[in-house]
Amino acid sequence: MNERLILIEGIDPLALYGVNNSIFNLISSHFPKLKIIARGDELKVLGEESEIQVLEDKLNKIIDFSRRYNRISEDVVKDFLNETDDTISQAEENFGDALVYGNNGRVIKARTVNQRMLVDKYLDHDLLFAIGPAGSGKTYTAIALAVRALKNKEVKRIILTRPAVEAGERLGFLPGDLKEKLDPYLQPLYDALNDMIPARKLNDYMEEGTVQIAPLAYMRGRTLDNAFVILDEAQNTSMSQMKMFLTRMGNNAKFIVTGDVTQIDLPRREDSGLVPTLKLLQDIPGLAIVHFDSRDIIRHKLVKYIVHAFDKLTKNTEENSNQNK
Repeated sequence: MNERLILIEGIDPLALYGVNNSIFNLISSHFPKLKIIARGDELKVLGEESEIQVLEDKLNKIIDFSRRYNRISEDVVKDFLNETDDTISQAEENFGDALVYGNNGRVIKARTVNQRMLVDKYLDHDLLFAIGPAGSGKTYTAIALAVRALKNKEVKRIILTRPAVEAGERLGFLPGDLKEKLDPYLQPLYDALNDMIPARKLNDYMEEGTVQIAPLAYMRGRTLDNAFVILDEAQNTSMSQMKMFLTRMGNNAKFIVTGDVTQIDLPRREDSGLVPTLKLLQDIPGLAIVHFDSRDIIRHKLVKYIVHAFDKLTKNTEENSNQNK
């Protein structure tokens, strides 16, 4: 009788074992001649060498599928155990244009014209600006591109940042340490990542610095090589902050700047550096600007009408102001 240790790598062992060991028991029942003992991230297997090899091959296929599509179920495992290719072919048919496969197999892909344009422009540009209203998916699509680049080993780390604008309260009066004071500003970035990366894996990434989320001020003095960097809410940066951020760009870096010029939270709207930066840099080769609009809004259907109403109000206010001059 032979004995072999099979390491479970690239997947949470608990996901492979299933709820109440349902998947583990399914696999074990398929190999009645083998004795399989689960020990955390490794399996101790006793039996004939040829049978053990078949088991290992099956497990590798199951794990590869789970890593690729970020999902695993008893039905998927049964297909691999019974050597049918329907699962893979069906997944590729359904998810062929996916950017990443989110938690529970959720397909995350560009769903609107301008989201697809951002994905297309990314291929040939190292610096992109995604400008548009709330709910248009500009930041979400950018983060999906970043996660895909990390999984494909195109970059070594993801860095997400946004300005911590004091919305009515001074940070010094908020409870907690500095991280706790700043986390509310950064929460939308955490939310997007939590959709795309399993919680345990995301925690590991953050602890080792593979994924970093920080306020814009923390970017000063850094050179960001081999990184996918996203500046969110860029309309709340000054001209000098925009210059500071953009000049952090290092070798093999991808930068995406997202913003909504209709939602400037600075005390004075004219202090925003986003619009002047766009005008200043628009003709530079290697840079692309994608303008999102209300057609890209994929939140509740009412959001489109709300955005349209506020845009109309702003336009009328500007026209009246110009007439009074």
